[in-house]
Amino acid sequence: MYISENTYLIKSKVFESMTDEEFLHFCQENETLHFERDEKGNIIVMPPTVYNTGVKNSDIITDLNNWNRKSKSGKVLDSSSGFTLPDGSNRSPDAAWVSNEKHNALTDAEKNKFAPVCPEFIVELRSKSDRLSYLQDKMQMWISNGVHLGWLIDPINQKAYIYRKDRSTETIDNFDGYLFGENVLNGFKFDLKLLV
Repeated sequence: MYISENTYLIKSKVFESMTDEEFLHFCQENETLHFERDEKGNIIVMPPTVYNTGVKNSDIITDLNNWNRKSKSGKVLDSSSGFTLPDGSNRSPDAAWVSNEKHNALTDAEKNKFAPVCPEFIVELRSKSDRLSYLQDKMQMWISNGVHLGWLIDPINQKAYIYRKDRSTETIDNFDGYLFGENVLNGFKFDLKLLV
């Protein structure tokens, strides 16, 4: 099933019955591809990002990591990091932050697989091949699984969508200002002009 340009959902009884360990092994055996798995066990095949998206994502990760190094409040993870979420899905946001409390509760074995933890903060960055409606649904999935604050950033239309734990949302209609970490990432702000 087509999700967006070069991104497909593969439905198969074989995939639906995969354990978490089998899915991890499947991903490692196909390391040149990027996979996610939804809560029904369907595999989502995702293409690598294009150059411009990689640059924009690096700007987000750099600023988030610089803030985190000063605050020493958690761990920053990139788009290659997979999480096993409470709904059973395995997902990878473009950027994520996990508090020290959640990080320290993980065992070494859990840290060496798709960790069974939901980040408190995530970013999804829209690329030209992404359908906005698919990413908006994905943001609702993140919130349902325990994300406290999520940003969906759309450089194509120069809009940003803020999703919060209390289910409130906010739309920023231009890239003239900042996005703020609010009470999740105290003191963090990201200059949207970096993505223009």
